[in-house]
Amino acid sequence: MSRSDDPALQTLVERVRHAQAHRTPLCIQGGGSKRFYGEAPAGEPLDVRALAGISSYEPTELVVTARCGTPLAELEAALAGKGQCLPFEPPRFAPGGTVGGMVAAGLSGPSRAAVGAVRDYVLGATLLNGRAEVLRFGGQVMKNVAGYDVSRLLAGSLGTLGVILEVSLKVLPVAPATATLRFSMDEAQAIRRLNEWGGRPLPLNASAWWDGTLVLRLRGALAAVNAAIDTLGGELIEPAHAAPFWEGLRHHDDEFFAKATAAVDGGARLWRLSLPPTTPPLGLPGELLMEWGGAQRWLCSAAPAALVREAAARAGGHATLFRGDKSAGVFAPLSAPLERIHRALKQSFDPAGVFNPGRLYPNL
Repeated sequence: MSRSDDPALQTLVERVRHAQAHRTPLCIQGGGSKRFYGEAPAGEPLDVRALAGISSYEPTELVVTARCGTPLAELEAALAGKGQCLPFEPPRFAPGGTVGGMVAAGLSGPSRAAVGAVRDYVLGATLLNGRAEVLRFGGQVMKNVAGYDVSRLLAGSLGTLGVILEVSLKVLPVAPATATLRFSMDEAQAIRRLNEWGGRPLPLNASAWWDGTLVLRLRGALAAVNAAIDTLGGELIEPAHAAPFWEGLRHHDDEFFAKATAAVDGGARLWRLSLPPTTPPLGLPGELLMEWGGAQRWLCSAAPAALVREAAARAGGHATLFRGDKSAGVFAPLSAPLERIHRALKQSFDPAGVFNPGRLYPNL
């Protein structure tokens, strides 16, 4: 864990202590690759990139501990050198993304439905809270998680609870075999097929449907992958073409997201819909890309925000505004009980409201 006499850590502690005393808001930032996500950042910049480096890595134990300012690309390269990976495929969106930002954003890539989310791999964390106290939660093994699982609570908090100084993460070996299949079918057919296949013992790792084409990624033991290819059929895509597709989907620089970015520049919004995977097509105007077996659907649309949110709520899910005009709010409104919990957590960790004010919700 971070040493208390570390100059980079001491600089952060002093900045927070001063901000608390003067009620000065701070905007935590690393590489800035996810600055667009959430409500508009506010406060004086608090750059954490000086607190960088892999603190410990035990490949045989499948655990790595890294400081918040460590470039995500650097961490993944170190893991790849040992044949291991972050299986939830955290998106980078742009160069410079950091480990702290990865956890704070809580975003996962194409394999999330099969392997779990960022929070499922966080074993422990060191946090600098709004009182300028350095707190440690969890550990480096799963059995150390007891009581309130604060380290996982930090995933997706967007820095509103404190500065994530360091995290311990579970990692996994790279799968021995991977294959990608392509099918032609409409949205409704894709939803039915994905849910049918999801209930069978198949090595499904990721899926993506867009514009009449369903793409499926298989991962696991070679025998299991080959058996699934024979069972499912479809068109087998060469690895040289499949790998860039999945990387583009992960980092949002593939064709769909390129078109969405252009549309957002023209006044549309990019929505991230979280829905039960069996949800039939919502029939909303715009262009749709579906992932996670139907549970995550990206919608680029000029439709009113209320229409999109109401449709998602009727289906038992919610809609998050990912890119575009944020005047209607980024995240789905909280119920009264959840809002009380959010306020209590913010008061406990950051009573002076120093960190990333309003980044999750304008009034929190």
